[in-house]
Amino acid sequence: MREYAEAPVVPVAAEATLIDDVATNAARWPDRVAASRRTASGWVPVTCAQLAAQVRELAGGLLSAVAAGDRVVLLARTRYEWMLADYAIWTVGAVTVPVYETSSPEQIAWICQDSGAVAAIVETAAHQGTVESLRAELPELRHLWQIDAGDLDRLAGTGAAAPAAELAARRAGMGRDSLASIVYTSGTTGRPKGCQLTHGNFLHSVANVTAANGIDEIFSEQATTLLFLPLAHVLARLIQLCAIHRGVRLGHLATARELPTELKAFQPSVVLAVPRVFEKAHAAAYAQAHSAGHDRVFAWADRVAVRASRQQQAHGRVRAACRAQQAVADRLVYRRLRAELGGVRWAVSGGGPLGEQLAHFFRGAGITVLEGYGLTESTAATTLNLPRAARVGTVGQPIPGTAVAIAADGEVLLRGPHIFAGYWHNPAATADAVADGWLHTGDLGELSPDGYLRITGRKKDILVTGGGKNISPGPLEDRLRAHPLISQAVVVGDARPYVACLITLDADTAAAWARRHAKDGAGSDEWRTDPELVAEVQAAVDAANAGVSQAESIRRFRILPGDFSEIGGQLTPTQKVRRAAVTAEYVADIDALYR
Repeated sequence: MREYAEAPVVPVAAEATLIDDVATNAARWPDRVAASRRTASGWVPVTCAQLAAQVRELAGGLLSAVAAGDRVVLLARTRYEWMLADYAIWTVGAVTVPVYETSSPEQIAWICQDSGAVAAIVETAAHQGTVESLRAELPELRHLWQIDAGDLDRLAGTGAAAPAAELAARRAGMGRDSLASIVYTSGTTGRPKGCQLTHGNFLHSVANVTAANGIDEIFSEQATTLLFLPLAHVLARLIQLCAIHRGVRLGHLATARELPTELKAFQPSVVLAVPRVFEKAHAAAYAQAHSAGHDRVFAWADRVAVRASRQQQAHGRVRAACRAQQAVADRLVYRRLRAELGGVRWAVSGGGPLGEQLAHFFRGAGITVLEGYGLTESTAATTLNLPRAARVGTVGQPIPGTAVAIAADGEVLLRGPHIFAGYWHNPAATADAVADGWLHTGDLGELSPDGYLRITGRKKDILVTGGGKNISPGPLEDRLRAHPLISQAVVVGDARPYVACLITLDADTAAAWARRHAKDGAGSDEWRTDPELVAEVQAAVDAANAGVSQAESIRRFRILPGDFSEIGGQLTPTQKVRRAAVTAEYVADIDALYR
């Protein structure tokens, strides 16, 4: 077993908790803006002192309803009140149970039942109606508060006079080993399992991520970040905690649909996103260039950016000739792309693999996308590419105090104080996941001598063709998704004679293509069968095949009608493909590929 550990570790005191940063910041920087709260009239600043007071008042309102150790469900989109409620729940010694706002009634019922939640904070009247309809199945749920109805404001109003001694007593009963959150995995099959994350798990990750070499370039005093990923996802939660810890101004956006406008308004210096966001940004830039008849210019600028990034990685600098081309491409393409993204310089990508070609493009265009790696069970980050030591194609090195190993069968193993405390009420599943102190991730990877981790696939996703060839679909799918016309790609071929692929089109790029080719009168179903468009997709398939052996190459593909979606059940809340759901739904299309 090959192992790499990163030291030294930033220690976490036994009595430390996640609420300490709020009080510390209020004392140290009372007038610094901790967050910008989005209102109907725009972004309103909230100082560190105001945030601490609001947390304290809301916690005071929860005192009589929630006991130490009680579980409180938090079902809402990413918004300021989500953060406020999270800190208030911790302040009274309770445990936050995040739920995606897109969850089905069955999923909500299961999480409430399994966690034994005594209270729930929901965002909308629709959410409240869903939970109310489940009351008969939730005998332990005693309280239900709705954000949009002003319930949190009323709780805070009553909590302003809460006894300080009682809040202090709750704080005295907490420490790094106290349970902070039960985060349910968005598993593709079966019921989700509740990952128990302690204050210490989060604190270790926050302390060591923000102390990593070179991270000051991202988390500086002038830094700002706009969160738009679901805070029910542990990675978004960790970034929020890191921002509070370092005094970085936070903003919250409930939906990515408003992202293009709000990025320009908020002007964040760093954003957190899943790979799909970067794929869409690249596709949108291509579509814009294509509509203006500048697709050849964009294609050239794309090649220049990738070449410059590869030279930087290989030689530590960009050669003079390429640098001159980069300057021209910047005036023609990159500058506009950065402006559309609000001038952001740094981006953190997680929740899934970002295609290597795309990462090189963004770095060459002036936006460095730093990939990291982790699971809910590892409190998000275990490895991270850092500004001064980013290596495209990898997910970076272990953060201080953590270790990564590669088992004999290629599985990635993780160890450290950030590893979860086990699955809630599920010791058998915990024993399967953690052995001899190592978390078994189910991912396959490679580890360089200097500790850079490369993820090569999922153990459960490995396809074995009828000829006995083992295929990891991830790299092929990443290459295909880098093409602007392609939204999603699912490689198939398990127990089949050859490898094939299901493909969906990016609606915006396909529409721009249709206008450019004077075919905008046709419907999307006709585009996918158009010989010219199919030829462009075939070229993307050929390019992806160039990076693999003949036995691994895609022989046939099928363009599906429409795209995958979370509502349709084909995508997770973080936009990862639910492979089992797709192959079950499109079994007829898969069979057609082998006729």
